[in-house]
Amino acid sequence: MATGEAPAGASKTHTRSAPVAANATRETRYIESSALLAALLEGDPAARKAIRAPGRRVTSALTLAEANRAVIRARTTGRLSAAVERDAIRGLQTFARRCEIVAVSEEVLIRAGRPFPVEPIRTLDAIHIATAELLGEPPPLVTFITRDRRVAENARALGYTLA
Repeated sequence: MATGEAPAGASKTHTRSAPVAANATRETRYIESSALLAALLEGDPAARKAIRAPGRRVTSALTLAEANRAVIRARTTGRLSAAVERDAIRGLQTFARRCEIVAVSEEVLIRAGRPFPVEPIRTLDAIHIATAELLGEPPPLVTFITRDRRVAENARALGYTLA
């Protein structure tokens, strides 16, 4: 990404504050940064399948920031070629267009600052879990897509299905 360009997903700003109205006719899938990066940068087939599955896709605005930073970091440290970086950025833009993006609101931050079932948990991970909690849907109706152990442990403890 060139200096001065907007991060992937920034052009379509459809962020919203939690809670998001529930859609009872489709399964809700909360996609956390680690799973998105596993799909985009590592080609993880299980992550790709889980993200592409039918249903309502939801993520935090934090996911786009974390994913963009990871792509930039991988490129500047020589882990990605310019061509792979372009493909990853295109993938992030496509993901952002196909996903409901929830803003990191004051409500999310307040929840993230409170205890979670499995501590310790990092702040950014807590923001992801808080975002999913504030969607307004019962945890058994939300599938949490993650590759992060701490996030998965907390999501499971809160009653979410994991993918």
